[in-house]
Amino acid sequence: MVSPTGWSHDGNLPMELTGFVGRTRLLATITRHLTEQRLVTVTGIGGVGKSRTALRVAHEVRSCFPDGVWYVDLSRLQDAGMVPQAVVSALGLGDTHRPELDVLAEWAADRRLLLVLDACEHLVAECARLVEELLSRCSGLRVLVTSRQSLGVPGKHTVPVPPMALPGDDPEESPYDNESVRLFAERARAVVPDFTVDESNIEIVCDLCRRLDGIPLAIELAAVRLRTLSLRQMLSLLTDRFSLLTGASRTALPRHRTLRAAIGWSHELCEPGERLLWARASIFAGDFDLEAARRVCAGDGLPEERIVDLLTGLVEKSILLCTPGAATVRYRLIDTLREYGLEWLRELGEIDRIRARHRDHFLWLAERAEEAWSGPQQLDWFLRVRRERDNFRSALDFCLSDPAEVPAGLRMMSSLWFLWAACGFTREGRTLLERAIAAAKPSKERCKALWVLSYVRSAQGDIHGAIEAAEECERQALLVGDHHAIILAAKMLGTAALLQNNLPQAQAYLGVAIELYQGGRELNPGLLPAIVEQALVLHHQGSHADAEELLEDCRQLCEERGEKWLLSHALWAIALTQRATGRIAEAVTNAKESMRIKRVMHDVFGVLMAMGTLAALAVDQGDAERAAMLLGATEANWRRYGSVPRLVVDDRERCVKECQKALGEEVFRRTFDAGARMTVEEAIAFAVHDIPPRPTGRHARV
Repeated sequence: MVSPTGWSHDGNLPMELTGFVGRTRLLATITRHLTEQRLVTVTGIGGVGKSRTALRVAHEVRSCFPDGVWYVDLSRLQDAGMVPQAVVSALGLGDTHRPELDVLAEWAADRRLLLVLDACEHLVAECARLVEELLSRCSGLRVLVTSRQSLGVPGKHTVPVPPMALPGDDPEESPYDNESVRLFAERARAVVPDFTVDESNIEIVCDLCRRLDGIPLAIELAAVRLRTLSLRQMLSLLTDRFSLLTGASRTALPRHRTLRAAIGWSHELCEPGERLLWARASIFAGDFDLEAARRVCAGDGLPEERIVDLLTGLVEKSILLCTPGAATVRYRLIDTLREYGLEWLRELGEIDRIRARHRDHFLWLAERAEEAWSGPQQLDWFLRVRRERDNFRSALDFCLSDPAEVPAGLRMMSSLWFLWAACGFTREGRTLLERAIAAAKPSKERCKALWVLSYVRSAQGDIHGAIEAAEECERQALLVGDHHAIILAAKMLGTAALLQNNLPQAQAYLGVAIELYQGGRELNPGLLPAIVEQALVLHHQGSHADAEELLEDCRQLCEERGEKWLLSHALWAIALTQRATGRIAEAVTNAKESMRIKRVMHDVFGVLMAMGTLAALAVDQGDAERAAMLLGATEANWRRYGSVPRLVVDDRERCVKECQKALGEEVFRRTFDAGARMTVEEAIAFAVHDIPPRPTGRHARV
């Protein structure tokens, strides 16, 4: 099971939503090549089942990979430069300011894992570069790729996925055992439970499968029609439809024409409202929920009250995939059907208008999430916003396509400050913010984006970059008269100074920010974070009691409001003051609780700060072996994520020396290295629950 944070040892392989039919030889071929070759590419036309076949193979071989099977869906990614980051994110490594390829290679260096890159055809060059580099540096890595074309990487093996075998291809095979017929029968039973293939209909089913060239998507779309059509009606209509479309599409390959004809036939058999919703829903970059469908797709011939019924109709017709979740149902168009829908949206002349509505919805969602962030639904908002990252990126692309739309893009990206700075997506946030800022003129929107960028860079450990962004924000805020941005710029300069361990400068900037707030009670990212940081200054200056008094007030207010993320910072800082005053057991309790919250929020920076504190507390308790394990895990993950803040360097070095003295250099190094091999999730489990890590990679028994 994948953890809520994405930090997992076993991988992140998605469940198979439908039964897998046939393809026995193909599965065996791909599996055999995976044992012989380190890179296998599965190719084929759209709708032929590349992704589904690769997913089935991945499930069958997962026990061969002690460090997991990791799945990366690239179908919604448009920016080739984001490919390495997409892999880092899928592996749950957290964003990093270091080159992602280096981080990936270091992490996978002594691990045995399978990486599945799905839908690479529009990103071939970047995927090829990434795969070639990783394979050259990671001896235990295998890669399985799906793409409509080969990556062209040396040493790879390409396995084309053909259409399914047709009735009559094998003279000795019973038509009832044919895989195309079996697929049709299984999908037909999903819509007509008492459907069976027998002597009365076997010939018609065989004719249908032949007419559809054994293309799985085409067969599945046809099977759904049994709700409203008999087999004979279906075959007659399908034959008529194909005679029209294939004759008009002679430039396409035969099976491309077949698939297009089958999709077009399904499109025509949808009612007008369903066709319009199909076209408009194709604008979503990833999956979407009912609220998004209503706000983006309704209106202008599509009444809002009909959206639920129309979505249900498209799900029943296998146009939309439907995934129930804990909070809401999510819908998704598979790529081939999404491409068809986009073509229709262009034909209707609606694409720019629907893209604008898509952007408006996700801007609204980002600003609503920011307003609600400091309340009791914080975790729900984090999970909801994290799911929509593909759509946020797509909406930003639209904003950057027109200078008049850039301010809206700035508003959207900066409203998501908590996702970028607080929830572990620093690299992605930095990339998107910098793109938007570069395209913008001086304005209040640009000022906000600059102080958010400063916050993000601080979380990455790029203190010079953080100061640069905050100072630019301050200069522009004076020009455009943005008093609030001036305060936030001062706060961010104070944050950067604190992380550099420049306590006088941190105290000065944070003091200015707190004073300018004039006693306000704003939570994030303003007054209270500044107070927590001011308390840290006091603690490091030796004023532990004053620091703890500030922090207890902060904790009380967070608990009253149901705010968790800032509470986790306050708990960690309280643990520091308690350790300094000899209350070790209390400090351990608070540091562990801080880490529990940060884990759920995917706050990598905060997790590593708390982990370092728990290592120091283990030294205080005389448990040098535990401390060395935690030090190794902390050091390895700081290398992946960013640089160790100067604020904690001295304490960390003291802990290392104490452990070396207690254990001896050889035992310390062996224990430290064992900690360094832990995943983030394993390190958290060890730090909080005393669960030892299991062997990994070449050290594991298969």
